[in-house]
Amino acid sequence: MTSPSSSVQEARKALGKRMAEIRLGAGLTKRALASILGWHESKASRFESGTRAPSERDLRMWCSACGAEGEIEDLISTARGIEGMYVEWRKMERHGLKWAQESVLPLWERTQRFRIYSPWLIPGPVQTASYISALLTSLRDRRGLLIDDVPTAVQVRVDKQKIVYGNHTFAILLEESALRYRIGGTDVMAGQLGYLLSAMALPAVSIGIIPQNADRSTLWPVEGFFLYDDETVNAELVSAHLTVIQRHELAMYAQTFSELAELAVYGSAAREIITSAIESLG
Repeated sequence: MTSPSSSVQEARKALGKRMAEIRLGAGLTKRALASILGWHESKASRFESGTRAPSERDLRMWCSACGAEGEIEDLISTARGIEGMYVEWRKMERHGLKWAQESVLPLWERTQRFRIYSPWLIPGPVQTASYISALLTSLRDRRGLLIDDVPTAVQVRVDKQKIVYGNHTFAILLEESALRYRIGGTDVMAGQLGYLLSAMALPAVSIGIIPQNADRSTLWPVEGFFLYDDETVNAELVSAHLTVIQRHELAMYAQTFSELAELAVYGSAAREIITSAIESLG
């Protein structure tokens, strides 16, 4: 996997290439365009190389000078998407956990096929309210959030789960270790694992468990991620929320998911592992 910074940089290069094509289509050199706009030529060069992110005002000026006003809104939309690819948690959660939970609702609602891999936690679509509460309380305390809205944030996430009963499919892969980490204490974890067994019976949900004794010589655990159709990947880092939209990177995540799926067990074999995790809670 490429780093978050390289993912953003590649997207900026693609935007810069489009800007260069618009300039060339207008028959302008970088020097001529910069002169029209009252910029130093190096500013135009940095935009086209992707080393500097253009503001919305820069994009409007660029397109207007090139007689390409019809391109303005599309370029601005692209630039906003790039800006949102790597968002620090402190920025995303500055209005509280409820707002952060609500921010992904449009993406969830328009996605038909979810592919989810989690090495550490039971993922959102199949979490219990108690498990969610334990997770969000921990995040509130660990990140020192000033707004304490855990109960309302929990309700938003619980409400989001209605999607598993809609016109969507969920392929969920869990490392066995995700069943063993005791989030919220023994009772909360027992309830969560019990619910996971129930969720396996939902027609839209497929759950695979990668056993701890699986041969990982060719593919070891990677960062957890959500793959929404073939359009977007979200991954949670320690410091930030990462969104991947580059086609070749999406293909890497899809391929990784397929390879991880081959390591997993399903049906009765998966239920046996979950039941063993419940029994280990003692």
